[in-house]
Amino acid sequence: MRNNLWLICLGWLFTTTILAQQPPANSSYSFTLDEAIEFALENSYQSINARRDVAKALKRKWETTADGLPQINASIDYQNQLKQPVSLLPGEVTGGDPGTFVPVVFGTKQQASATATLSQLIFDGSYLVGLQAAKSFLQYNNDVEEKTQLEVRKGVINAYGSVLVAQESVEILKNNVSTLEKNYLETKKIFENGLAEEEDVEQLQITLLQITNQLSNAERLEKIAMQMFNLTLGVPVDSNIVLSDDLDGLALKNMDQSVIAKPFNIENNIDYRLAHLLTEQTRLELKLEKSRALPSLSAFVNYGTQANSNSFTFLDSDQRWFQSSILGASLNIPIFSSLKRSARTQQAKIADEQSRTDFLRIQREIQLKYDTAISDYKFSIESYNTSKQNLTLAERIEKKNQIKYTEGLASSFELRQAQLQLYSSQNEVLNTMLNIINKKAELETILNTPNNN
Repeated sequence: MRNNLWLICLGWLFTTTILAQQPPANSSYSFTLDEAIEFALENSYQSINARRDVAKALKRKWETTADGLPQINASIDYQNQLKQPVSLLPGEVTGGDPGTFVPVVFGTKQQASATATLSQLIFDGSYLVGLQAAKSFLQYNNDVEEKTQLEVRKGVINAYGSVLVAQESVEILKNNVSTLEKNYLETKKIFENGLAEEEDVEQLQITLLQITNQLSNAERLEKIAMQMFNLTLGVPVDSNIVLSDDLDGLALKNMDQSVIAKPFNIENNIDYRLAHLLTEQTRLELKLEKSRALPSLSAFVNYGTQANSNSFTFLDSDQRWFQSSILGASLNIPIFSSLKRSARTQQAKIADEQSRTDFLRIQREIQLKYDTAISDYKFSIESYNTSKQNLTLAERIEKKNQIKYTEGLASSFELRQAQLQLYSSQNEVLNTMLNIINKKAELETILNTPNNN
């Protein structure tokens, strides 16, 4: 009963610990962008599994190392010969006639033995290569974890900016709908008094319906953007998140072009390092195939004891046990494999040459990606400056047309065109701000800026 109670308490404690590590549903958070990045690097699904991959690589490295360390194995054997084998002896041995045979049973019906063996690998070329490969594999997983962190960081930045743009878009559309509703109701009253054309009312109604529909869609997109952001962070999608940074501030912060002035060291790029480790892997595979032509040496020592009886008396104190021990060594020398080893070595050599060619290609692709990222980032800033100017002009044109329309100097069609131009300019400014943030994040990922400041 005590044991059962102890197991129940232990299970409850384990379950409570696991649940405490998981973020509760409908949790509330407040994040600046930097805080969101820090949170995601610790709690996102990708980051958690990346750390697990490194932990597995450490265990795999020890698995390889353990092959060259002393190994101890033990065995216990029991045999009960239900029907003992019979041997035939020549009859003359027992005084019988020549040409006859006498059936004889040797040994006892039951026997038991226990043996312990200590073995040690003394030299094996493939083991030494395996140790180097395990170290390289661990470094590869560390670099994959770093790449995952860079991708998580970029994903958080993109998702954070997308939520801010969605929120700003909703606010702008609400203001536009409010203004349009006011214009529509005023024009409708004027029309009812016979001082305006019906077309004027219809033009405003078309614009109002269109912008109202866009507002409904923007509100849905805002919710989806927030859920995507929550997913990126690694929290329940319905969690309540408050974003502390604002879109204008982030855009201005990311317009700092000091990142362009930094020299591009391709060796800091994580894709370069991963590609280099792949060439190291093929080099070790070639080295492994060559090592198969070397001899291998191992040694062992064992100690055993054995007992025999016609009945099961092996647990009795007076049962006699006979001891034995062996010390030995084994030298395996590869001599001739009908060129099988040579063929495998040549395959590994070709694979190594292919990986080096791929490495050269990847270096050039990374350089091209960097040049493209620089161009895209500069263009995003130029587009933002242009869109801001266009917005200022669109606001002035819309305001002028609003005055002209009120005074009867402009048609409702002209007012609608000015309004649509203004709404398009507002949307363009939001998109260019988001583009600056995303392009800066892309450039920093290529430069590996977060890890090479």
